[in-house]
Amino acid sequence: MNPQFWHERWRENRIGFHLDEVNPRLVEHWPALELPVPARVLVPLCGKSVDMAWLRERGHDVVGVELSPIAVEAFFAEQQLLPRCEVTGDLVIWRAPGIEIYCGDFFAIDTERLGRLDALYDRAALIALPAEMRPRYVEHLARLLPTGAPGLLLTLDYHQASMAGPPFAVPDAEVNALAAAQWQVMPLGPPREALDDNPRFAESGLASAREQAWRMERLGSPPAG
Repeated sequence: MNPQFWHERWRENRIGFHLDEVNPRLVEHWPALELPVPARVLVPLCGKSVDMAWLRERGHDVVGVELSPIAVEAFFAEQQLLPRCEVTGDLVIWRAPGIEIYCGDFFAIDTERLGRLDALYDRAALIALPAEMRPRYVEHLARLLPTGAPGLLLTLDYHQASMAGPPFAVPDAEVNALAAAQWQVMPLGPPREALDDNPRFAESGLASAREQAWRMERLGSPPAG
């Protein structure tokens, strides 16, 4: 799992993880965060997700982070938005009213560049990372979001040997272990069968894939480092 992997996926248009419609779990569970409007919502590893447009339409300021410039350019084109671009170090920031996407390495961004954030939406970031990278990802999120910030996290759980990720299986026990002292996590309702909305999972040989929605809340102070 390296940057070249994702660049090749976007270059070759192998983006089966992309949904052309707003994720129904976002529509169902976003009100549980009880966010004021507007709030600045971080969407890590955002791709060209139409979920960002949905959040923007509800009055939020969306802050996406994406490695692939192909994905970022496609998002603004498909949403018929004319962005302004700014190069800052190794990042390129694409901006339009109500949305900005930082194109570059997620682990290179910090609060000095991003500014204040109020909430998190993670549909496909944690499950896009192999197990050895997930602790680093969750810890970096804790550096970016302030104490008390809520988040909506979506995870998948399936028999990992049946399909090569990404997306990877992240069991409930792992979610709780990753949260540790930095996050409070609470499942939002029972898990849903993801095969109903993602036939490509069945085509990959999966008999079942559980999708779980979680409400997160940032605890304590940012980790050192």
